[in-house]
Amino acid sequence: MKLVAVVPAYNAARHLPDLIGRIVSARPPDLVRTVIVDDGSTDGTARVAQDLAKTTAGIEVVLRPRNGGYGAAMKTGLEVARALGADRAASVHADGQYSPEALPSLLATLDGRGLDLLQGSRIAGGQALAGGMPLYKIAGNWALGKLERRVLGLPMTDLHSGYLVYGRRALAEIPFAELSDSFDFDIEVIATARARGLAVGEAPIPTRYGDEISHLNPLTYGLRVLRVLWRFKRGTYGM
Repeated sequence: MKLVAVVPAYNAARHLPDLIGRIVSARPPDLVRTVIVDDGSTDGTARVAQDLAKTTAGIEVVLRPRNGGYGAAMKTGLEVARALGADRAASVHADGQYSPEALPSLLATLDGRGLDLLQGSRIAGGQALAGGMPLYKIAGNWALGKLERRVLGLPMTDLHSGYLVYGRRALAEIPFAELSDSFDFDIEVIATARARGLAVGEAPIPTRYGDEISHLNPLTYGLRVLRVLWRFKRGTYGM
């Protein structure tokens, strides 16, 4: 088995060293490469990532010449994972909000439940507010989540979490290049997996919000999510 951790990074220079240290300490099983994708950052993220690659084994850095968006960075990283022959891949955000320490448990859940795609849920653990999740995000999750669960037919609690673990079938069968370059990439991944009959589930993860800067616009993101649901109903994400 080969696991590749994909780290999409945009203006994350001050967070990257801590995150990489945490991934190394977590020692996820079968991790063969951590791919840092710098998405046209302007704060020295590329330099920090390249310095980390010189001092830490198993790190690969991909530099995108201009900022293309979260989804664009994820697509680049997942294509590298495929090229490396990965059986599994995990999205671990550069700001450290999604705990790399939870990755071994998530991988065990993916395998133990026979899932193709697993999403880490900040809501399922019941600690979202205590972990610093902003109230507007909790409210947005609740409002959109009810509609998403109905349309997608998935009893999941946090469909906007970016902590996704991809199994072999998800890596092979989801056409990442056709999906969004923006923050709705993750919900499109889930919609595509669902439309193509892949097994999708969730598991609780710790909620951790610090001083990271969000580049997500809640209004435009919400509209994009509604578009994904509309496209799912039309059969866009099927084979």
